[in-house]
Amino acid sequence: MSDDQEQRPDSLLPYDEWTETALRQVVVRALQYAAANGLPGEHHFYVTFRTDHPGVVVPSRLRAQYPQEMTIVLQHQFWDLKVDEEAALFSIGLSFGGIPSTLVVPLIAVTAFADPHVRVGLRFQAANAPVEPEAEEAPVPAVLGPPAEREALPPDADPTPQVVSLDAFRRKTPPRE
Repeated sequence: MSDDQEQRPDSLLPYDEWTETALRQVVVRALQYAAANGLPGEHHFYVTFRTDHPGVVVPSRLRAQYPQEMTIVLQHQFWDLKVDEEAALFSIGLSFGGIPSTLVVPLIAVTAFADPHVRVGLRFQAANAPVEPEAEEAPVPAVLGPPAEREALPPDADPTPQVVSLDAFRRKTPPRE
């Protein structure tokens, strides 16, 4: 058997788990830095997380739009970013469709983190099979402060995502002859 075909022996040490734990600390440090100092220059974060993971708190209208996974962008308009290492979660205020919302995300629910400005990207194993997601009214840990006022959809509102055509906004060029 050649070296190319030789398989690595199974490890009795959880290196994959240790590596993932260490990389999650990169996310924690980046979020802590942004919470304390804001985001410098052109830095901005994309954070993808499982919305169906236990402990995730999002408004019900967002949970209806993103029943399994959601990506948020931290760039110009976010507030109250707080990281609680002891509870292993973060909270953040963001606006969705002009409606301010507070999200609470356990760090284990994060599946991806990126800072495109410097081409840093991390992917994480999906959390174990989710249990029933917590209700929107789930208590927010006291260290994170009270949640923002929660908005409910009007009874006649359709919670399904809507597809919008951008054709009406595109600049039309005359056909060439």
